Amino acid sequence: MNYKNKLVRFTSNRVWRTYTGGKILDQLEQKADPQDSHFPEDWIGSTTQAVNSGREEVVEGISHAIVGEENVRFDELLALDPNYFLGEQHTKAFDVNPMLLVKFLDSSVRLHFQAHPTAEFAREHLNSNHGKAEGYYILDVRDGTEPYVYVGFQHPPSRDAFKEMIETQNISAMEECFEKVAVKPGDCLFIPGGSPHAIGEGILMVEIMEPSDWAVRFEFTKAGYTMPEEARFMKRDLEFCMDVFDFTQLSVEEAIDKFYQKPKVERHYSESSFQESLIDGKVTDKFRVKKSTITGSVDKSEDDFYIGIVVSGECHLKIGDEVTYLKKLDRFFCPAGVEVVNITAESTVEILECYPPQV
Repeated sequence: MNYKNKLVRFTSNRVWRTYTGGKILDQLEQKADPQDSHFPEDWIGSTTQAVNSGREEVVEGISHAIVGEENVRFDELLALDPNYFLGEQHTKAFDVNPMLLVKFLDSSVRLHFQAHPTAEFAREHLNSNHGKAEGYYILDVRDGTEPYVYVGFQHPPSRDAFKEMIETQNISAMEECFEKVAVKPGDCLFIPGGSPHAIGEGILMVEIMEPSDWAVRFEFTKAGYTMPEEARFMKRDLEFCMDVFDFTQLSVEEAIDKFYQKPKVERHYSESSFQESLIDGKVTDKFRVKKSTITGSVDKSEDDFYIGIVVSGECHLKIGDEVTYLKKLDRFFCPAGVEVVNITAESTVEILECYPPQV
């Protein structure tokens, strides 16, 4: 298989979830009748299998890659030449694990109230090297929607009171623990493990996270579907999961200060082209997120692989003799072994870049 000096593209990789959405993803795939369903996510560059209770016989979550004219499972592609695709230092540290999971998420309803374990909790209690710290990059908002997230407790309950809310499914009492935190396209947030949260309805975003599907969902019913017991508490029980939650009180202003990430210009490619750091090693050691804004033509070199998503504009991307046209919401994987990528944009293109942990 000829994979050197080629861009890796991805087929659609829709994954079943307990909430609904995905109409915009249907439109992106040019489906004849776009509609919201229980497939509101598209997992990008994924080597992670989805965990869906009752769908254990369905293998979903693993991406399929397009290299030239060939279609291959992404994990199998990486295994062909880990040092080329992931980088020698990365494979020494993590073997063939990319160490991140990237998704499109398109919500038609507010997502379940939930929290994810930290990596430390997962190692100690779940026999896993990964928790589920998350980054959000807001792409777009549906018409008529006032976009928001719930994140961190603005009015934290006591542990016992919160446990009772969950046991009785007192959703209105849960909602009173939070205040809406407004978001808009272009915003970037980092949500560490332990933070109770819910993404509001009508938001299209890129999610960047540790490569796991761990979640403590303390709201059981959404969009007419009620989760079975084993899907609520990571196949444990509620008492076990109570130690996942961070009960720290955060005002809306404190939540914005804690979770929202301010872009920092990291380098200039040219007078009109630059790269910003959105989530760096000072925020988390789990992954990194950057954004390149390019006008004209630039040569771009990186030491690491990255998953790229065009968030605005269009461009031509050249690796060796191969030229690929990319438009808004196109996504790709650039191997670590690619020395130089030339990106040419007649106007301006913005590319979100999702990187593994710094080695």
